[in-house]
Amino acid sequence: MRGVQQLKKNKVMDWTTFIGSSVILLIAVIPMMVFPKASQDIITKMNEAVVSTIGSVYLFIGLAILIFVLYIAFGKYGNVTLGKSTDKPEFNNFSWAAMLFCAGIASDILYWGVIEWAFYYQDPPHGGKGMTDSALNYATMYGMFHWGPIAWATFVLPALCIGYLIFVKKKPVFKISQTLRPILKSQTDGFIGQVTDIIFIFGLLGGAATSLALGVPMITAGIERLTGLDGDSMVMRGAILFIITALFAYSSYSGLKKGIKVLSDGNVILSFVLLGFVLIVGPTVFIMETTITGMGNMVKNFFQMATWIEPFGGIGGRKETNFPQDWTIFYWSWWIVYAPFIGLFIARISKGRTMKEVVLGTIIYGTLGCMLFFGIFGNYAVYLQITGAFDVVQNLNTHGTEATIIEVLHQLPFPNLVIILFLISAVLFLATTFDSGSYILAAASQKKVVGEPLKANRLYWAFALCLLPFALMLVGGERSLEVLKTASLLASVPVLIVFVMMMISFLRTLNEDRLKLERRADKYKEVERRSLRITQVREKKNDDNL
Repeated sequence: MRGVQQLKKNKVMDWTTFIGSSVILLIAVIPMMVFPKASQDIITKMNEAVVSTIGSVYLFIGLAILIFVLYIAFGKYGNVTLGKSTDKPEFNNFSWAAMLFCAGIASDILYWGVIEWAFYYQDPPHGGKGMTDSALNYATMYGMFHWGPIAWATFVLPALCIGYLIFVKKKPVFKISQTLRPILKSQTDGFIGQVTDIIFIFGLLGGAATSLALGVPMITAGIERLTGLDGDSMVMRGAILFIITALFAYSSYSGLKKGIKVLSDGNVILSFVLLGFVLIVGPTVFIMETTITGMGNMVKNFFQMATWIEPFGGIGGRKETNFPQDWTIFYWSWWIVYAPFIGLFIARISKGRTMKEVVLGTIIYGTLGCMLFFGIFGNYAVYLQITGAFDVVQNLNTHGTEATIIEVLHQLPFPNLVIILFLISAVLFLATTFDSGSYILAAASQKKVVGEPLKANRLYWAFALCLLPFALMLVGGERSLEVLKTASLLASVPVLIVFVMMMISFLRTLNEDRLKLERRADKYKEVERRSLRITQVREKKNDDNL
C-alpha cells in the first residue's frame, strides 16, 4: 500500500508509458491463458509470415550493427568517456563484466550450451546429411556463432546511445525514444515517443518471457531427476517461476550495488566452478581440441553464416532445410528484443568508461564467455554421443530437451551435486537477468531517474515480468520450443525499425556535439583531443554544454 502511494505522489512517473505497457501486457497474456490452443495456431502462422517476407532484413541489420559499433569504437569518437573526462569506472572490470554477461544471457546459455549442437548434428545447414562428421563440424561452431560478436554488438548499440545521453549530455532519462530525438524532434516527448517506449517495453517482455519459459522447465526437469516429483506439472513450474520472481524482485528492490552486483559476482564464480569441474573430470583434451577447432571454423565461416538465408531452397526440387529461419533469424530477433533492456543496463553500469572500452569489452567478454559454455558443456555432450557413452540425440528425441540436459549432467561424477549446482546457477542467471530487467523497465516508465528508479515501480515490474512466460508455458504444449521462438520473433519486428533509427540518430548527435567534445577533451584528456581534433570547422561561441 505504501509503495502504491509512493507511485501516486511522485511526479517522476510517466503514467502514459506505464499504463500503456501494462495494458498491452494484459492484452497479450489473457487470450493465451483463456485460449491456449487457438493462440498457438495464430502465433505459429504469424511466424511463417514474418520469416518468409523479412527474414533477410534480420541478417542485414545484424551485420550492419556489428560494423556500426566497431566504427564507433575505432573511429574518432571511440575515446569519448561516458561521463566527465575525469570520471573513473564505477565498477571494477570483474564486476562490470560479470553484470553485463549475466544480464545478457540469463539461464539460456546453460540450456543451449549443453544441447544446441544436437539439433544441428541431426539437421545441419546447406542440405548436409545429418549424424555425420561434416554435420558435427557445423554443430560445434554454429552455437558459438549465434552467441558471438553479432549478438553482443546488438546489445552494445543501445548501451552507447543511452549511456551518452545520460552521462555525457546529463539527461537522467532511461528511454529509447530520447535516443531518437534527432529524427523524432518535437515528437520525442509526444505520442510517437511514447509509442516507441511502449514498443521497447513490449519487446523486452517478449524476449524475457522466452528466457523464463525456457529456463523454468529446465529447472523443474532437474528437480524431477533429483526428487521424482513431476517436472511437467504446471503447478511445479508455476511455483518455481514464483520463487525466481520473488528472488529477482528482492534483488531489484535492493538496488544495483546491493542486489544485482552481488548476485552477478556470485553467479560468475559458480559458473567458473562448474565449467572447471566439467573440463577437469571430463575428456579434457577432447574438449580443448574441439573448442579450438570450433572457434577456428566459426572465424573462417563467419560471413557466410552471417549472410546465408538458403535462397535456392525448395526451388526446382532442391532440399529446403529452413535452417537459417529456424535458428539464425530466431536468434537475431531474440537479441534485438533483448538489446534495448540489456543495452540500457550496460549503459547504467558503464559510467567512466570510454565508448571503445564499452564496445570491445562487451563483445570480447560476452563472446568468450559464451564460447566457454558451448565449448565445455556442449563438447562434453558431443563426446558422450560419439563415444557411445550416452546417446544424447536419441534421448533428446524421446524425452525432450530439458530432460536430456539433466541426463547429460548425470553422466558426470557426483551427479546429484553437479545437478544441484547447475540448478542454482540457472536460478541465479534468471534472477540476475530479470532483476536487471525490472530495474530498467522501472527506469523506462519514469520521466526521469534520480539515483535509482522508485522501489515500488521496480517491484511492480519484477512481478509483471512473470505473467507472459507463464502464459507461454500454457500455450506451448508439445510445440513449446516453436512457440517460444515465435514469441521473440514477433516482438522484435517493431524494434527492428527503432534500431535503424537509433544508428542514424546517434551519428547525428555525435556530429552535432563534435566541437563540444573536442573542447572538453582539450581540458581533460589528450587522448580524446587527438581523436576528435577538427581544423576545418569553426567553433560556435557560448557553446559550453553538451
